[in-house]
Formats: sequence, structure tokens, C-alpha cells
Amino acid sequence: MLRPERMSKVSVTGSKAYMEQVVEAVHGLNLLHVTEYGGGWEGFTQGTPQAGAEGAAEKLVTVRSLKSILDVDEDDAASPGSNVVVDDDELSTELEALREEVNALEDRRNDLQSDLRSVEERIEAVEPFADLGIDLDLLQGYDSLQVAVGEGDRDTVERAVVDASAITSYEVFGDGVLAVFARTEADAEDALTDALVSAEFAALSVPEIDEDDVTPEEYVASLESERRSLESDLDDVRAQLDEVADDAADFLLQAEETLAIAVQKAEAPLSFATTRNAFVAEGWIPTDRVTSFKSTMKDAVGGHVEVEEVERAEFGADGDLQVREDVPQSVEEAGPDAGVEDDEDEPAERQRAVADGGGNVVMRKDDPPVVQDNNGFVSPFEVLVQAVGRPNYREFDPTVVLFLTFPAFFGFMIGDLGYGILYGLIGYYLYSNFDSPAFKSMGGVTITAGIFTAVFGILYGEFFGLHIIATYFWEGVVGLSSAPLHKGLQPAEISWAQAWLLVSTVVALIHLDIGYVFGFFEELEFHGLKAAVTEKGSWLLGMNGLWLFVFSRVYSNYKPNFLFTVFDGSGAAPEVQGEFAHAVVALGFNGFSPLVGWIGFGLFVVGAVLLFVGAPAEIIEIFDVLVNVLSYTRLAAVLLAKAGMAFVVNLLFFGAYTHDGEFHFLLEHGPQWAIEEYGAASIMFPGLMHGGAASLVGGLVILVLGHLLVLALGVTSAGLQAVRLEYYEFFSKFFDGGGTEYTPFGRERHYTADE
Repeated sequence: MLRPERMSKVSVTGSKAYMEQVVEAVHGLNLLHVTEYGGGWEGFTQGTPQAGAEGAAEKLVTVRSLKSILDVDEDDAASPGSNVVVDDDELSTELEALREEVNALEDRRNDLQSDLRSVEERIEAVEPFADLGIDLDLLQGYDSLQVAVGEGDRDTVERAVVDASAITSYEVFGDGVLAVFARTEADAEDALTDALVSAEFAALSVPEIDEDDVTPEEYVASLESERRSLESDLDDVRAQLDEVADDAADFLLQAEETLAIAVQKAEAPLSFATTRNAFVAEGWIPTDRVTSFKSTMKDAVGGHVEVEEVERAEFGADGDLQVREDVPQSVEEAGPDAGVEDDEDEPAERQRAVADGGGNVVMRKDDPPVVQDNNGFVSPFEVLVQAVGRPNYREFDPTVVLFLTFPAFFGFMIGDLGYGILYGLIGYYLYSNFDSPAFKSMGGVTITAGIFTAVFGILYGEFFGLHIIATYFWEGVVGLSSAPLHKGLQPAEISWAQAWLLVSTVVALIHLDIGYVFGFFEELEFHGLKAAVTEKGSWLLGMNGLWLFVFSRVYSNYKPNFLFTVFDGSGAAPEVQGEFAHAVVALGFNGFSPLVGWIGFGLFVVGAVLLFVGAPAEIIEIFDVLVNVLSYTRLAAVLLAKAGMAFVVNLLFFGAYTHDGEFHFLLEHGPQWAIEEYGAASIMFPGLMHGGAASLVGGLVILVLGHLLVLALGVTSAGLQAVRLEYYEFFSKFFDGGGTEYTPFGRERHYTADE
């Protein structure tokens, strides 16, 4: 799990007379991640596509265009897994007929949509004229009058018209939407327009009509009728397209699959190194499949092709197995291969590529692709890793660590059975209702986070913030005095809040130690022991040494008392201030001895010295070992924040009172009971459920919406904080990413069968 699958580079060498058979065999295996030939071998050139590649590519473009127009996808297939074999001639004939039919309908649809937009724009444009109450034919067609219609302030418009010397008389109608009629001097054709420039007048275009006595309402009615007619025609065309889509869905999916495979095969030689009569193809496959790959190729092509493992990748810098064959500087006689003609002028072109000791056969030094080797439970968390970057082949894959820590962080911070169930249901919905691998992976992650949230919720004894599980299970069934764990929100539980701060730092040390250890071994493999010790060992020593010193009783008077009390129980810890401060779990830990503390300080100094030796400029960052660990106290902070939000929601609805430093919701009693028992000062809030009918209804709305808000904020706070700890604190210690995805040459058939 921590390493990707071991990959090997293989070389496939043979005569071009058998290249098509080789391509068929390799494609059928769907194993070879092809390495592109980039030039550099004497006598070799990049291969050319096989015959028919261009035609198949054009047909594939047509098929995908038709799929887009008809909105056909995988869900429309009537017979997935079909054994249909698509005939090339029938495909071409049916595709051309379908293209003509769909294009005609698409053109008709586009024309109708264009006409419909035009009508809608005309309707929108004429709506302001309804406020005027003037027929549209009266607003146009004058020889001796100038007319302007638009939006503006009437007083401002009238002043502008009055001040215009070229206007001899005028009349203004309307308010807001105005119609201005003006008689002007004979040579002042634009007098009204010029006058209104300074009036902040937004002119409107008057619709051109041929009839008389046409009101804006009548004009809009006619346009509405035209729109309905266009919409009806458009619905008919869409229905015809839907009918065509239903009939053609299987054909298009089968055609796309057939043509995509044909294009993939035809263009495969573009990645090969070729001479006139020979070819060399290279690529990566999982090492444990090399033998079966060779066997299958031999069965398919016989002795006309040679398959060799030329490199087996290692997780370190140089690799532990150097299987390098040689680039052919000259070639040997190829023998009587079918389809190869003799050429006395160019005998070398009749020869086959073989390894003869001339140089390194690897056509390009590319990194092996990465196949993350995680089982079904862990694999969904690959999506979180790949959000940063696919692991490089030579570095550790942190997916399994995310699987063990991310949902635990999340569940610890939310810790509620009710929320856990809802997160699990959300995850199941994502996993079961989407075909996208990303959504399925996120569904798996969410389900796991929901399970941990539910488990912690049971341990905290909470169900949507209510201590129902604590009361009816831990106290009623198990017989404990309370739930095993507490969040520390109540004054009487302040020691639990302090304990979670301490636990957060211990979790941080374990989490970061794993990251530094991964980084140490990567540095050891790549750059040797000295680099590993100075680059990563220095931080390991510095961080653990400093925190040994912090957790020791050295200078205990200057350290928080809870470091020595919350897991003590022996009475040997330094004196504690605070009414409710006590050991939450009696582990007998009251701090490391002073000797251990000074040893830790010594380790910290040694780590700082090693860091200075390896990278002097980084010595100023040595106290990051303190800051990085303290960053994990956000786990305890978010735990208290989420608990507080759920508490407030329940407080508003149920109400609560205080007694002996503890909060109690008014689930079984009303406020009056608490007042009689503990006094009016004990009431924190009487609760909306204990008011009238309106109060109850409002309270239910607050209760539901409030818990939904807490549920959503759980993702944006607990989820993001957990992700931050993984990405920023943990990954930064060893992870770079940038790995290449394994994309083997081939395609799994879903709608067709191979001939």
C-alpha cells in the first residue's frame, strides 16, 4: 500500500509486416503504457498512422458531434455489454443518413430558437410603451414632427426642450416613460435628439408597424401569439430529436466505441520508432504481468516479434535492477518476412531492429507511470491524495495513512451519532447514484467519515447534541456513571477540554513522525545517509526532543498544570488551580522526569546542529517543530466549537438549566420545575418548545435548520481542518506528487464485440 505497483519497461521489436498484428495484440491486452519515441536513434524515424486513420477520425468527430446534439450518454444504452460487431460499410451508410437527418432537425431548431429570441426581444422592447397609453402608429411616420420615446424625468426633459432654440413647439406625454412631440425649424432635423442629450433621457426604439390604431397591448398580444406558435414548433422539433436520440443511442455508442478503438490502433505507430521495414515500441507494464505479456505476444505473432524487459523500475533513485538492452546502430537481415520487398540500393532498410551492443535501447528516459496499490477500503482515499497530486513513483503513497487518520480526525471533531448517520447516508448517495469515479471515491470517504463520527458519538454519548446515548445506554444499560468520553464543553468537564489539547499534541507527534520517517527513507534512497540525517533526521530529533522537554517536569512551574494532571490520578502532580481540574483518566502520567527532559533538550540541540550542517539557512525555522505540533490543537478547538453550536441549537428549542457546573436540557421537565428545584438563576433559557404554539413551530424550524447548518459546517470546518493537517503538516514532510497516471494502450469494450 505504501508503494505503487512495481513497473517494468518492455521493448517490442519486429518487422513492420507484422506491426498491425502486434498493435491488435497489444491493444487487446490493455496493459502497455506506451512511451513516445522522441527521436535520437540513427536510422529510425517516428512511425506514421496506418491506412484509414484519417477517415476513422473524421467519422469519430461526426459521431461525437451527433452525441452532443442528441444529448446521448452511457445511461441511454439499451444493451450495455452487447456482442454486436459493427460492420464498417453499414456504419458509414447509417452514420451518413443519421447525420443528414440530425443536421436538418438541428438547423430547424436553431432557426426557431433564433426567431423565438427575436420575438422575445421585441416583446421586452414594447412593454414600456404600455405605460404611455398611446397607439404605436401615432409614435411614428410624421414628416413635420419629431418624436422621441424614452425613460427620464419629465421636468428635466421639458426644461431641455424649452431651452432648445430650434424647437418651436412641443408636447410631452407620460411620466417615467415619456413621449415627446416637437415641431422644429425646417433645417433642424436632429433638434429634438440634440436637446435631449443633456436631459439624461434613455431613448427607446419604437417598434415599426404597418397597421393603424395598434395599441401596445394589441402588439404584445400578437407577438405572444407568434411566440406560442414558435414554441410549439420548437417543441415538435425537440420531440423529433428526442425520438431520433432514442432510436440512435445504441448505434452512436457502438459507433463511437468502434471508431475510437480503430483510431487508437491506427495512430499507435506515431509512438513507435521505425525504419522502412522494422519498428520498436516501448512502454511500461506492471512487473508481475511481464511474463504473461510475452506469452500472449508470442501466441499472437509467433517468432516475428521480440519482447524484452529492458528496465525494471525501483523506488529509489537508481533502481536495483539494471536491465538495459542496446540501441541498434546497424541491423541484421530480417529474413523472408511476408510483405517486405528487397531493395538492393538500401539493404539496411530490409533489416530488423535487434540488440547488438551499440548503446542504450531505452528510447526515452521517462518516469514509470503510477498504479496506486490500495485495496477496496483504502482506494477511495486516493481522490484526496490526487487532489494534491498523484504520488511520484519513487515516493511513498500516503493513501493508507489518510485512510487511518482523516476520518478519525473528522469523527473526533464532530463526534455525534446523529450527524454520523447523516454523513453516512450522504456518502452512500454519492457512491450509489454517480458513475464518476471521483464522486464514488468521495462517497466512500464520506461513508468512512460518517462511521467514525458515529463511533465517537457513541463514546461521547451524544445524538444531535443531546446526551441521550449517555443517559439510556451508558448509564441505563452499561451501568456507568456517564459516557466514557466527554467533549469538555461544560464547566464541570473542563479537564476533558484540557485533555483533548494534550491528546492533540500526542497525535500530532505520531502523525508528523510518520511523515518525517517517510521523508527520511526517501532521502536515504535518493541522496544517501548524510542527506537523510541532516534533511529529515534533524527534524525528527528536534521535534521529539523538544516535546520530551515540554512534557517533562523541568521548569514545571512555568508550564500549564494540566500537562501533569489530566492523565495523572496518582496525586504526585504539581498543585492545580481550578475548581474542576482533575485527572480524566488515571494513567499515572504526571510528566517525564527531569532527566528525560534534559535528554530531550539535548536531542533538540543535536537536531538543530544537524539541520545547520545540512542547510544553514533553515536553522531559523527550527522552532517550527513547536508550531507544527501546536497546529494540531485545532482538533480540540473544532471539537468544542461544533459541540457549542449543537448546544446552542438545542438550547433554543429545548431550553436548559445549570446545576453543579453541568448543563441539563429541559427534555422531561419545564422551566418551572427547574426554578422550583434550583432557583430562577439556574435557567439558562426556557426553551421555545415550552412556549405557545407559535413558539413551538418557530422552535422546530430553528431546530431543523440549526442542525442542518451544523451538519454543513462540519464539512467546511472539521473537514477542511482535517484536510489541512494532512496536506500542509503531513504531506510537506515527504510528498511532492507529480506522478504519471497509468494509461495503458487499449480500451475495454462495453457496447461492441471484437471481430
